[in-house]
This record gives sequence, structure tokens and C-alpha cells, in this order.
Amino acid sequence: MPALAQGIITDLFAKADIRMNGSRPWDLRIHDERFYRRVLARGTLGFGEAYMDGWWDCAAIDEMCCRAERAHLDEQVRFSLTNVAALVTAALVNRQTVRRARQVAETHYDIGNDFFAAMLGQDLQYSCAYFDGTDDLIEAQQRKMELICRKLGLRAGLRLLDVGCGWGGLAKFAAEQYGCNVVGITISREQQAYAVQSCRGLPIEIRLQDYHEVAEPFDRIVSVGMMEHVGYKNYRAFMTAATRCLDNGGLFLCHTIGGNVSRVCSDPWIMRYIFPNSMLPSPAQVTRAAEGLFVLEDVQNFGPHYDKTLLAWERNFSRSWDRFRHIYGERFGRMWRYYLLSCAGAFRARTIELFQFLFSRGGVPGGYTAVR
Repeated sequence: MPALAQGIITDLFAKADIRMNGSRPWDLRIHDERFYRRVLARGTLGFGEAYMDGWWDCAAIDEMCCRAERAHLDEQVRFSLTNVAALVTAALVNRQTVRRARQVAETHYDIGNDFFAAMLGQDLQYSCAYFDGTDDLIEAQQRKMELICRKLGLRAGLRLLDVGCGWGGLAKFAAEQYGCNVVGITISREQQAYAVQSCRGLPIEIRLQDYHEVAEPFDRIVSVGMMEHVGYKNYRAFMTAATRCLDNGGLFLCHTIGGNVSRVCSDPWIMRYIFPNSMLPSPAQVTRAAEGLFVLEDVQNFGPHYDKTLLAWERNFSRSWDRFRHIYGERFGRMWRYYLLSCAGAFRARTIELFQFLFSRGGVPGGYTAVR
């Protein structure tokens, strides 16, 4: 059986021009022969766990994952017991209820504001930057926020709801640069505590609140990196909640990672170790959920910018890791590096994208002029 598993996995990766113990940066160096059986039995979950446990290494994880994604290797091991169980669970259970939604805050977003600040930079923007005319992460994040505000047509006196406001960076930008009154909601206690302090003295209210619980009028709504946590059983409810809170004639910008294919479950490794109960919507799922509620005014895809964003985050993480090693441990460090670099590879392969959907309630009179 060990020799059979090794042959199967070796042949599988060869389809993506990835060699076992090869000399190229994207080749795998196997340290533990149990790697082959683990991947054969547990698919992408076993592959990620084997890296966390030090069973393999790769000099260029991002490029290796890009090649694996382009060759659709995950689809060739999708019928492992782990993947079948994930599909069955997704069909039977709503994994993104209000109670379950808080699991991602506890598991991911609440692990430490200092850690995220070291990785993300001064604005604590945990979403795709916009590298339009710059290679600097901080400047690219500023351009992303500027792009969002311009698309929404923000101006002094408008009331803005920021759904999933993170550490309050966009709320602060909108208040300082555009004079908006902002309500930001998050389910992360650590994010709320940081955002309240950061936004002190500005016309900003940061609430520990789920989107289901908001029922008051706003001129504009923005959601950045939030819809990935909504779940396919709740896409319509999410759009209905936005409609409930948006005044007639208002605009709603939804910035989300998305897949090219409609799915009902996520990669098992990402689900278990990074974003519990997460799911990437496709454009079809997003627009279907909005059908009859909004007018779709504009869509922009800048997925390739996420490759550069993730690589910048990984560089920051690697530079600062010695400060956090004793707190989180080596297995966490390997897990986090694999998360950042494997996602960079997926964006480079164009199997996942970054979309900004701009909706209006009732349609923009005369038409919406796209902003880039």
C-alpha cells in the first residue's frame, strides 16, 4: 500500500509538473513517507496538515499551488471521505447561523490585534489591496479604500453602514476623508475594541452586532470581505438585510472573494484551520441573491491584485514571526504561511477572484458611471 500511494500521488502531481524531491522551487521535498497515504486518504485537508506537521517543504509554495490549481488536482481527489463528508454537511446543515458565525471570530479574527497589525500594516486592512500604479502595500490599501468611497459617491453628511467593519480602517477613512457618519458592525470582540479606540473622536459608532440584527436606514452600505462568511443558504437573507437598511436611491458595494463556479462548501483545510464555516460565492450566486431586490450597476474583478496582497502579507508575517513564535508555536507558523501562500497561488491561477459588485436600490437615474 505505501508504494501504491506513493505512485498515485507522484503521478497526480506530475500532471501539474510538480516533482517529488525535485530541484525546482515548486517541487516538493518529502520528509516523511507517510505523506503519500495521508494525501490519498484526506485530499487537500491531508496535504495542508502534512505541511503543518513538517512532512514536506517547498521553496515556492505559492507557485506550486498555482500549478496544482491550474491542473485541477483537487478535483481528482475530491471523492475522499473528508470531501464527501463536507458536501453532505453543507447540504444538510446551515453552517452560518448567527451562533455558528461567531466561531470564525473566535478562531481567526480574535487571535491577536498585534499579530494582525504586524502582518497587515498600519491601516489593518484585511482585504485585497488595489495596486493601481503602486507596488507599496500601504498605498495600495489606501487606493482600495479611495476606490470604494468614490464608487459609493460618498460625501459629507451621508450615513454609511460598514458590514463586517474589521478594525475600522475603512470607517475611519470614510469619516476623515469624506465627512460621513459611519456605523460599523463586527462579530469580533478584538476588532471592536481596536476600532472603538482607533475611531475615537470621529462620527463613527462601532458595534458588536450581526448583520441580521440591523434594521435602520442608511444612505450607503459597504461590505468588504464579509460575504465569504455568509454561506449559500443565507445569501438571500444577506441581500434582504441590506435592502431593509438601504434608503431608496442608495448604493450598496459588496467586495468579496468569489469563485468561478457555484459551490456549496469550501476547501476542508481552510474550513478547519483558517475560516470556519466560510464559503466563496460565485457571481451567479451573488446576483441571484440580489435578484428583484437591487439593480446591479457595476462589477469589477481585480483578483490578480490579491496575489500581490497576499505575498506582501506573507513578507510582513515572515519578518515579524520571531516576535510571535513563542506565543503561537511552530505548527501555527507553518499553518499561517501555508494559508497565505496557497491562497496567493490560487489567485495567480485565476481559480478564485476578487469582485466588487455595486448595487442600487431602485436604479441610478440616467445610469451609473463606472469608477476605476
